[in-house]
Amino acid sequence: MDDQIDTSAEALELDALPQLREVHTDPNKCAPDASAIKGTDPKSPARWAYERLILYIQNFEKQLDNEHEVAMGFAGDSSGVIKIEGMGYYDPDIITFYGADPSGTKTQLIQHVSQLSVMLRALPKQVEADEPERIGFRLAAELEAEDATS
Repeated sequence: MDDQIDTSAEALELDALPQLREVHTDPNKCAPDASAIKGTDPKSPARWAYERLILYIQNFEKQLDNEHEVAMGFAGDSSGVIKIEGMGYYDPDIITFYGADPSGTKTQLIQHVSQLSVMLRALPKQVEADEPERIGFRLAAELEAEDATS
């Protein structure tokens, strides 16, 4: 059997199946299992990017201690780093990031999925609190609740 795609239905089916391969010196630091992305309905590029970013953020946060929170920088951009406080998408192709820079200035990035290039970073917690904020887990819980109602 050859791997040639003969029909548009086969192409759509292949696109709907998340595929991931990653190797790391520490197996605990590899990307999360792509099968965690649920649903068989067609998704926009923005929705696919949003769901996969949630998995990457969650996986990154699992590796942080209680003194650090996830932030992100942008490759090829001099805008610096922002602490991720929220994330969203606007179909078919826009991803939005909400947060604050290290000085506390509120920040929002609106980015086309074709321009997406995010670097996750660990920044010290800004606010003295018992537990760091874990946005990845809040985003995933909201996504699961949305999937359960649709």
